[in-house]
Amino acid sequence: MTAIQWSDGAPIYRQLKDRVIAMMLDGVLKPGDALPSVRQVAAEYQLNPITVSRAYQELADEALVEKRRGLGMYVTEEAAKKLLSSERDRFLREEWPLVLERIQRLGLSMQELLAPARQGDDA
Repeated sequence: MTAIQWSDGAPIYRQLKDRVIAMMLDGVLKPGDALPSVRQVAAEYQLNPITVSRAYQELADEALVEKRRGLGMYVTEEAAKKLLSSERDRFLREEWPLVLERIQRLGLSMQELLAPARQGDDA
C-alpha cells in the first residue's frame, strides 16, 4: 500500500476501505491478488488491528474480497466490474448533479470544459 493521509472527516476504517477500493479501480489490486495482512497494515500505518479488520470485513461483506482460511483476503474475480458499476452509479447520482450545477452557474461551454483535455492530447 502507499502512504495515506488520514482526515478527520470520516472514520479511519472507511478511509482505509476507500483506499483499497481505489487501488482495485486503478488496477493496483487485481482479481486474485492478496490484500496485505491485517497485522502488516496495522503496523505500517500505526492502526489498531480491529480498525483494519473492520475495513476488510466490509470489503468481504460487499463480496469485493474473499477470505481464504489460513491464507488471508483475496480480491474476487467480480470486484472490478462490481466496483466500476457502483462507483459510476454513485458518481452520477451524488457528484455529477453538483458538478453540473457549478458548470451551469459559471456559464462554461463544452469547448471550455474539454480544452484542457485537448491540450493534453497535443503533448
